[in-house]
Amino acid sequence: MHALDTEAPPIALSPIGQRFVLHWGEMGSRWGVNRTVAQIHALVYLAGRPLHAEEIAAALRVARSNVSTSLRDLLHWNLVRVVHRLDDRRDYYETARDPWDLLRTIVRERKAREFDPTIAVLRACVADPAFAAEDAGTRARLAETLALMEALSSWSEDMLRLDTATLTRLMKMGDKVRALLPAAKARVKR
Repeated sequence: MHALDTEAPPIALSPIGQRFVLHWGEMGSRWGVNRTVAQIHALVYLAGRPLHAEEIAAALRVARSNVSTSLRDLLHWNLVRVVHRLDDRRDYYETARDPWDLLRTIVRERKAREFDPTIAVLRACVADPAFAAEDAGTRARLAETLALMEALSSWSEDMLRLDTATLTRLMKMGDKVRALLPAAKARVKR
C-alpha cells in the first residue's frame, strides 16, 4: 500500500473555516505573532487531524518555505507538535484540540517570554545597592510593581494547574466571587 492510497482528502475550508483562519491571523498579528503563523495554527486546529506542510501550503495558498518557517515558530511556542505515520516519511503537525489546553500553552509561553523576564529585571533593580539612593517615589513604584507582578505570576501558575472543569466553574462564577469578599463590596470599581 502506498502513502497516496491512504492520503486524506485535501483540506477545503468552508466559508466559516476561512473566516476563522483569517480572523485568527489578524488576532495573531495584534499579539505580535506573524499572520501566517497564526493562520497555520488555526488551520491545524480546525483540521482535527495531523497535517503535513504541503497540505497546509495548498490550503492556505502560501509558499512551502513560508509554511516551514511558520511551523518552526509554532514548534518553538509549543503550539504544534510533530507526529509521524508509518506509511509516510513526512512530518505531520497537530495541535491541542481542547481550547483550554491551547489557552494554557499560550499563557505559559507568553509568561515565560514576557512576564518572567520583567519580574527578573524588577528583582534585580530592587536588589541593586544603588536602589536605596533612588527617589522614594521611584523605589515605592518599583517595589509595588514587583509585588503585583509576583502575585500575578503566582496566581497564574495556580490557575494553570487547575483542571478544566474547575476553571470553567470558576469563570462562570464571575462577580459571585466578589460578593463573597465583604470588603470588596464597598470598593467596587467600574
